[in-house]
Amino acid sequence: MPSVAHSAPVDTDDRAIAEALIAVRRGAPRADAHHFQVADDAQAYRVQARVAQAFGWPVPARHWKSGGPARDARLTHAPLPPEGVWPSPADARHWPFHGRGIEAEIALRLGTDVDAAMAQRLQPAQAPDLLDAMAVAVEIVDTRWAQGLAAPVWHKLADLQSHGALVLGAWQPLRAVDWARQRVEVQIGDRVQHFTGTHSLGDPAWLLPQWLRHATRDGAVLPAGTVVTTGTWCGLPQAQPGDAVRVAFDGLGEVRVRF
Repeated sequence: MPSVAHSAPVDTDDRAIAEALIAVRRGAPRADAHHFQVADDAQAYRVQARVAQAFGWPVPARHWKSGGPARDARLTHAPLPPEGVWPSPADARHWPFHGRGIEAEIALRLGTDVDAAMAQRLQPAQAPDLLDAMAVAVEIVDTRWAQGLAAPVWHKLADLQSHGALVLGAWQPLRAVDWARQRVEVQIGDRVQHFTGTHSLGDPAWLLPQWLRHATRDGAVLPAGTVVTTGTWCGLPQAQPGDAVRVAFDGLGEVRVRF
């Protein structure tokens, strides 16, 4: 009889998925996404929590990422490891990246504590009232999955939405900005690109109600000073080891990081 090939079993357990991601963060080779199934966003968020617990990251997190491709899309959120949040200029040559995707972003900082009741009644127009500062930021996108950014969407969400590190520019008082005309320059090595008004949500603060409802859903109170970075203005150009990266938002400042 001809032999029958058997595919490896697919693990659906939260703990197994988290342990695979934890192992990569501790130096193991990247995990094969084909060996695991992440069914939906609820499971992905449970895996995020297990990873955070394993490393003793603060609960609630002090730094987050949030965003999505459009206002009518489901936004996604992830807490960020504190050891991977750096001031600009940053030297990332010591960091064990698998990939170095560059996202030019605006980070926002809460100026007041926010609980679940406040988050539930918050409307986008009211959201800036909760903020006290903003900063130019670069999120470095990385992945613990062997498939890289081709991994399934919920796998990427479980992996902190493919987060690698966050570099923050100088904080400045919040003020009105014409985001539709905001210009951004991204330089990676010798390559320079320019963008104008390219934030997917039109206004970085638009996502605050959804993010705050997510972050406080288990009764957590987000303290003043909590930071959220709000999505890319430049797509995802890739940097390589040895590259110097500069991201500048006209009138708002710049961030630099070297790989």
